[in-house]
Amino acid sequence: METLAKAWQLLIEMDADLLAVIGLSLKVSGLAVLFALIMGAPVGAALAIWKFPGRQVLIVVFNSLMALPPVVVGLSVYLLLSRSGPLGSWGILFTPKAMIIAQTALIFPIIVALTREAVQPVFREYRGLLISLNASPVLVLRTVLWDARFGVVTALLAGFGRAIAEVGAVIIVGGNINGLTRVMTTTIALETSKGDLELAMALGIVLITLALTMNAMIYAISQIGRKYQEVRE
Repeated sequence: METLAKAWQLLIEMDADLLAVIGLSLKVSGLAVLFALIMGAPVGAALAIWKFPGRQVLIVVFNSLMALPPVVVGLSVYLLLSRSGPLGSWGILFTPKAMIIAQTALIFPIIVALTREAVQPVFREYRGLLISLNASPVLVLRTVLWDARFGVVTALLAGFGRAIAEVGAVIIVGGNINGLTRVMTTTIALETSKGDLELAMALGIVLITLALTMNAMIYAISQIGRKYQEVRE
């Protein structure tokens, strides 16, 4: 109970180290989700709309990559960014930029797969109209993504939830450097091993709160989307 009380005290007093770790975690995961959404949403929509050779293979691959172990992603990005790697000249290994790249790679398949699932029923509904209008590919993508926006936002929130709770990839490419690349999950692992349970528990409370918030938002958005669909019908 004493440890829990001290953890709450750190939160109430807004401890500087605690806020720095939380801020970096939100920044890294937020940017990773944004980049993954920008790249992944159009890919997911394209897989739902157009048929081409290898499409089914890509769908299976992206669905499988949703369960890709974070440590594998971290190792792959590490090899790319290390001094002997093809991107070693960038010099960003063990920096937040490397962590963002790793989390983007981890979240990208999630955004693609969930966006495809959200767009597919929408395109079935609009297909005849879009074909009759001879709409351009860009217009088709914009139309279906906008109408499937509730599902896309759900994909975004799911990706953020995966990113903010991830530890394997970021610790490999970030190095868990104090004041530079230390995020909530890696700090919890380190502080627990050191016996500093107060800070670890305080960050654990923040992570649990974020997880509950993400789940609540996903549920609320799904309900709004369902009511919106019922009104349209």
